[in-house]
Order: sequence, then structure tokens, then C-alpha cells
Amino acid sequence: MDNYVLRGADKGLNVRIFAAKTTNMVEKARKIHNTTPLASAALGRSLTAGAIMGLMLKGEKDKLTLQIKGDGPINSIVIVANSKGITKGYVSNPSVDLPLNEKGKLDVSKAVGEGKLTVIKDLNLKEPYVGKSNLVNGEIAEDLTAYFTYSEQQPSAVALGVLVDRDYSIMASGGFILQVMPNAEDEVLSTIENNLRNVSNISKLISIGKEPEDIINMVLDGLDPIIFEKKEIDYKCDCSKDRLEKALIAIGEKDLREILEEDKKAELTCHFCNTSYTFDEKDLKDILKRVKA
Repeated sequence: MDNYVLRGADKGLNVRIFAAKTTNMVEKARKIHNTTPLASAALGRSLTAGAIMGLMLKGEKDKLTLQIKGDGPINSIVIVANSKGITKGYVSNPSVDLPLNEKGKLDVSKAVGEGKLTVIKDLNLKEPYVGKSNLVNGEIAEDLTAYFTYSEQQPSAVALGVLVDRDYSIMASGGFILQVMPNAEDEVLSTIENNLRNVSNISKLISIGKEPEDIINMVLDGLDPIIFEKKEIDYKCDCSKDRLEKALIAIGEKDLREILEEDKKAELTCHFCNTSYTFDEKDLKDILKRVKA
């Protein structure tokens, strides 16, 4: 498997951990959206987190949307993931470019800015679950740590990383989400805290050949880690002309008439995969009939 997530825990079940390798998945997204290195880093971190959070869902048809909306030049990041490991996403400004930060790294924090992080879970109930938190620093991993702690009351540690090569391709991408279980032993948490100091640069570890198995072993060193599941993940868009047609229906009769009279056609492009769909005069007339009916 090129892109996958491992689900594991320590032997005493004090914590659970999801570790992911997403290099090829993020490279696919980079090519689709033609992102700058800075946009690739922001999108890649978010895609990795979304893929893991999607796999945390239990129902076969459950779906999760992660929205990061800040006042920085990237504007917003949207990720959609399901419980089967299928993920898609986009950034509003794929051409964003800023100077490197004081550490000589891509300045994702400044690109995102201050704002809100929203998680929408569609669990096939009457209403979706919606959780929100303020962005801590726009680095995404720390923002998600805060979200889990304050919005879901789930103490967590999140690490996400994307390493971009000189030709703008993705050299390495991955991350992990560790969550503390109720009644976890202080001694175990102290051990994990010490271990986490050795896995601070997740993208560098992946770039030198470390796999999610190695990362889990490093985070849970001395705690007899157990791997429960290995799940393949991928970047895939499920758009279709029928789905885009619903967007045209939603704009209403008046606007549809204007499009029909002025342009005689409409072209809609999917945000997630950049596929364009053309609706000709006959298509628009058929849609207008249905809206009127």
C-alpha cells in the first residue's frame, strides 16, 4: 500500500493512535490543484488529518467534512473524508506564496491566519454533528489538538507534516493522531510525552524511510504497542454531472432563466478535482422544467 493508516494502541489500552503515510495521495492532490509549495503543505497536512478522522467514524456511510477558515491569504481549506479511506479536498487559493518563516520553513501559519476550525460529521442521523474551535496558530496540527481537547473533550496529540521537493513534488507526507483513553495511567502518559520529543518532525522521518509502523513504535516505545488495523487510503472525487446539476437547480428559476437567455449554456467545475461539466441549452431547459414543476 502506498498510502495507508494504521490503527493501534499500547498494550494497556491507555491511548489509541492512528498513524498515516500520505505522500502519494498528497502528490495526486498537488497535481490536480497545481498548488504552490506553501499551498501543498497546508492542503497535505489537512488531507492527512481528514483521512485519519474519516477512519475514526464507525458507520459505513458516515462522512466527515473538515473546514479551516482563516483571515490569511490561503482563505480556506476544505476536506471531505469517509470511513472507507476515501478523501478529497481543496484550498481556496492554490497559488498562495509567502516568504519562509523565521525557521526557514513554509509559513503555513501566516497563510492560514486567525479564524475557525469546523468539523461536520454526517452520521446518517437527522442532523449532522458540528464542532467548532478557534484556530490556535494556523499550523493545523496544533489547531486540531485544540479542537479535540475543547470541542470533543478528547485529550489528543496531533503531528502532521509535508516535505516539498525542489521541483514542487511531494517528497514526504504523513502524520499521526494520538488520543488518551479514560483512566489512562499517568506513568504511561509521561513515557509517551518523552517519546514524542523524538518524533517532532514527521515528514523528515517519512522522507528517510520510516513507515507508520515505525512511528507508532517510536511514540509508544516501552509500552508494547499493538496494531489492530491497516487501512488503505486514497484521494478520489465522487463528482458527476448529476451532482453538479443539483447546484444549478439550487440557484432557482430566475437565475436559470438568465443563464439560458444570455449564455445558452453553463459550465461548472468541481472544486475537488477540477473536472468541468457543460450543460447545453437543452440541458438547461430540462432543468428549468423540473425547477418549475
